Amino acid sequence: MANRVVILGIDGAGGFIQNADAPNIHALLKAGAYSYDAQTVYPSISAECWGSLLYGVKPDQHGLDNDRAIHGRIPEDFPYASLFKLARRQWPDAPLSAFSCWAPINTGIIENTINVHMESKPDPELAEAIVDYIHQQPDFKLMFIQLDHPDGAGHKHGFGTDRQLEQIAVTDQYVGMIVKALDDQRLLEDTWILTVTDHGGGGAHPNDHGSDHPMDMTITWGITGPGVKPGLIEAPISIMDTAAVIGQVLGLPAPACWEGKVPEGIL
Repeated sequence: MANRVVILGIDGAGGFIQNADAPNIHALLKAGAYSYDAQTVYPSISAECWGSLLYGVKPDQHGLDNDRAIHGRIPEDFPYASLFKLARRQWPDAPLSAFSCWAPINTGIIENTINVHMESKPDPELAEAIVDYIHQQPDFKLMFIQLDHPDGAGHKHGFGTDRQLEQIAVTDQYVGMIVKALDDQRLLEDTWILTVTDHGGGGAHPNDHGSDHPMDMTITWGITGPGVKPGLIEAPISIMDTAAVIGQVLGLPAPACWEGKVPEGIL
């Protein structure tokens, strides 16, 4: 069983990562099991997608959207538990952390009453904060990362365009910093890294996302770590499967409500 999990989330990059000059991301993916054709949930919008990743259910179940994430917090009587809440129940004192450029993930999607270390900063400063945390808290159990600038480039210049691919290449440098920090602390051998995008874009509108068009719905998903069978994942995979995979890796009890599963043949 791995000692820790890092969820490396790259917002808005969809399956476009395969076309980007991103050697660090590609090395991570190809060291494990991966797909550039995984599927997100509908509507393909950030809060709905990250909510489904963290809670393991569809948006019509968890009810999270951008407006609710921006203006509200998860109530104590929320009927679902995120991966963070499940981990906190399992390990009352373990370091858990969430680093999100898009602050509503920290304020309105992850529970705020379970002692999760949270930071929200622009991507360059966020990467530096993550590196510092890894050096200070090498015994962390679960870390969530959301790098946002590829999504911003998609909205500004068009999803899948050369300008967005250029931003993904910049984001790749932050990924390299994070992986190096894990390596410096000799953590890579017993760390699972799940690399995932929340949605794509450009399907219904060149500068937007949210539809059920394949350009909006297709995402990159990969896992590297002990016991992973490297290679392209042939089985269908959903962003909701992330919760099931992390649950199995960390030995968390799987809630009956989870709609995802561990893709066949990856472990």
